[in-house]
Amino acid sequence: MKIDRMGKDIETGAKISRRSLLRRAASFAGAGALTTLTAGSALAETAIDRILNSNNRDRWGDQYDARSGQTARVSSNTPVFAPQTIDYVHQAIAEYQNIVASGGWPVVPANKSLRIGVSSPSVAVLRKRLMISGDLPTKAGFSNQFDSYVDDAVKRFQRRHGLPADGVLGRYSFAAMNIPADIRLGQLQTNLVRLKSMSGFLGDRYVMVNIPAAQIEAVENMVVAQRHTAIVGRISRQTPILNSKIYELNLNPYWTAPKSIILKDIIPLMRKDPNYLTDNKILLFDTKNEVVDPRTVDWSTDEAVNYRFRQEPGRINAMGSVKINFPNPHAVYMHDTPQKGLFNKLLRFDSSGCVRVKNVRDLLVWLAKDTPDAGRGDIERIIASGDRTDLKLVEPVPVYFTYISAWSTDDGAAQFRDDIYQRDGVDELALSQ
Repeated sequence: MKIDRMGKDIETGAKISRRSLLRRAASFAGAGALTTLTAGSALAETAIDRILNSNNRDRWGDQYDARSGQTARVSSNTPVFAPQTIDYVHQAIAEYQNIVASGGWPVVPANKSLRIGVSSPSVAVLRKRLMISGDLPTKAGFSNQFDSYVDDAVKRFQRRHGLPADGVLGRYSFAAMNIPADIRLGQLQTNLVRLKSMSGFLGDRYVMVNIPAAQIEAVENMVVAQRHTAIVGRISRQTPILNSKIYELNLNPYWTAPKSIILKDIIPLMRKDPNYLTDNKILLFDTKNEVVDPRTVDWSTDEAVNYRFRQEPGRINAMGSVKINFPNPHAVYMHDTPQKGLFNKLLRFDSSGCVRVKNVRDLLVWLAKDTPDAGRGDIERIIASGDRTDLKLVEPVPVYFTYISAWSTDDGAAQFRDDIYQRDGVDELALSQ
């Protein structure tokens, strides 16, 4: 019999099971088919026998690598602010009320890392926990083996909670998993009120920044046209809740430091390194708009807060190549960043209140689609030139900075995020704290 690389009989096309394959290999080795490699065959036979006679073999079986098909999508092109989201959340609330009434779910012991291949009594507890929340089908059973069914279910759970879907239960996955069902129910109920407050007409096209999810939706005709990973304000410098309209795109922008950053960041940095402003191409201007030599400023005091700090356009500019402008009393905006690696962080709460946008140029093209001379090629050429350029949008686009830490999608997947600013009223929901 000849077997192809996919484990099929070349002549018949029939799939050969792992067990049959191993037995044929054992028989082949035992018959001494390769007489010139007798010693190697004996070693192979011994290794195969160990696998076939293993005490754990029956628990793994032929379906260890079988895909359960449970890795269902948990994202959707339905906007978080779609009217039907409220209906989905009502359904999720009813499901979680039933879970709570039935006693909730068990606590999964967090004393070891759980991942595919691990055999532990904790996995049986994990299976029950995932079945109750709908992540694992009941047909998967209650064994101690972390198999492909469990791996799929853990990844689904992680996606629903905004965690890296790697199938490994570490610190944050355990923390999210062991929040009691009644607290999750309360989180859904709290966010239902927030969703209802945004249930009116938001515009044919709009941008929504969800702070706890650190994510941006660009919505057109009630469908998510683009999603962007974001970096939002740290706990000490929170991104505000606001409604406004994007009216302008600044390409190769200047960055003007707000007073809060001058006091908290720039003055302390200048005390440590007198060349900080020069090295970062930041100019100092007085009230007459004249350039001031930093060496003439007394950095041991807060005198510098009376000056204007302007960083020149360029590769190290704090806003990168783009600033997205909209009027608001908080002096915040959306922008690019030279620190692209921050988008890969699990906890993306790292800004001073503004919102940094991953793949921001895609969002620019979408925002400016009706604006003359603002196509992809035009925008790329302007940025490459380094010239300071402002693009006024023909039609301003509404933008909403909001705080939604729990919702549900059209496939019935309840979504939960870290209550980073502790606005849901329960300490356990602020996982990163």
